[in-house]
This record gives sequence, C-alpha cells and structure tokens, in this order.
Amino acid sequence: MTARAVAVRHVPFEDLGLLAPLLEARGYRTSYLDAGIDPLTAQAAVEPDLLVVLGGPIGVHDTRDYPFLEEEKAAVRARAESGRPLLGICLGAQLVAEAFGAPVGPAGRAEIGYAPLQLTEPGRTSALRFLEDVPVLHWHGDQFGIPSGADRLAGTPGVPNQAFSRGPGVLALQFHLEADHRRLERWLIGHAYELAARGVSPGKIRAEALAHGDLLARGASEAFGAWLDDIETAADRR
Repeated sequence: MTARAVAVRHVPFEDLGLLAPLLEARGYRTSYLDAGIDPLTAQAAVEPDLLVVLGGPIGVHDTRDYPFLEEEKAAVRARAESGRPLLGICLGAQLVAEAFGAPVGPAGRAEIGYAPLQLTEPGRTSALRFLEDVPVLHWHGDQFGIPSGADRLAGTPGVPNQAFSRGPGVLALQFHLEADHRRLERWLIGHAYELAARGVSPGKIRAEALAHGDLLARGASEAFGAWLDDIETAADRR
C-alpha cells in the first residue's frame, strides 16, 4: 500500500517545499489540510503514515482570534500520543512542543533571514548532522521549550531551542528547512507587512537566499532523507 503524508498548512505559500519531492520519491502520496478551512479532527491527524504541521504567521496562544487553533491543538496532541511519525516546522514545531507539555512564548526578538545553527552533541548524531555550518532560513518571533524526554538538537545565540527530537518519530524545527529558495518571492510578498514592521529588507533576504539556497537545499535533502530513514527503520522494527 502507498504511504500517506498529510501536511497541515496555514498559509498557501508555506508548503512542503523541498520536502515534497523527497516524499514522493519514497512513494508517499501527499496531501494538504488547510487550517481554518478543512476539518482537522483527531482521526484525520492520526490516520496518515506521516503528519507534517507547517508554519504560519500566528501564534499558538492566538486562540481567541483564531478559534480553529483549539481543534488543531487537539489534533496535534492526538498525533503526539499515537506515537506515529510527526514533523513540526516553525508554528508547527511550537504546536508539537505544546502537545508534549513544553512552554511556548515570545522569544524577545525576531529572527528573519539566513543564519547557521549551533548543533548540540545529540544534534551532531541526529538527522540534522548534515546542517553543520549551513545557514538555514529563520522566520519567527516565538520560541518553544524542550519537552520532557526530548533531545535538544540545535540552537542559535538568540534562540537556544531551535530543534528537538523525541524518539525516532518526532522532529520539531523552529527554522524553515523546507523552504525552497527558488520560490521565496512568495514569502516576501505574503509577509510584506511583517518585514516592513520589523525593518527587514526583502532585498537582504533575496541576497542571502542566492548565496546560501543551493547549500541549504542539499543539506535539507540529506537531513530530511536521514530522518525518513530513521522513521522507516523504526516502523520495520515494530
């Protein structure tokens, strides 16, 4: 049977990006659930072979303004409790962290642009080992704590918790490893107000994407590939 990967998407341009062709090459059939539009039940979250929760411009605590987040949080908790493979990116990573009982809140600063990670000792033996000295795309103003039982994999000087894993099947990334630099203009248009409000030049991000995009794409392919190997190996052992 064909494996299924479902991605929860919050804005159209923050999609699976570089991860999509890797999943398709491994035989996954991919589809999206658009948050706030498509029903996101616990059953819908638990059924796929892989659930990916993508980024977006809102925060995990914005439930008053965006009530659908309550349904989404319940769905992510159900997935986390199921023990099945789960990948969270940016907002998605914060939702995963909260599902495992970790705090999420403002970082006190925004990170927008390309910058390298500092891998921890567990990070250097994880799927993220391929990102040593590779500038990745950061685009966030919130941060997560590390859940109990999880390994902190990476940080930056300003935001020390950039990634964690919890067993072979759960990976949470504060940064955008999936972002395809060849399609980044959509991000610059979609987040134009935030860039202007924070005084970040779109031209600066374009230049960084040109300088680092190819290297990041190779690192992303290797890192995502290693993580998919890990979850497939774990599945074979069950």
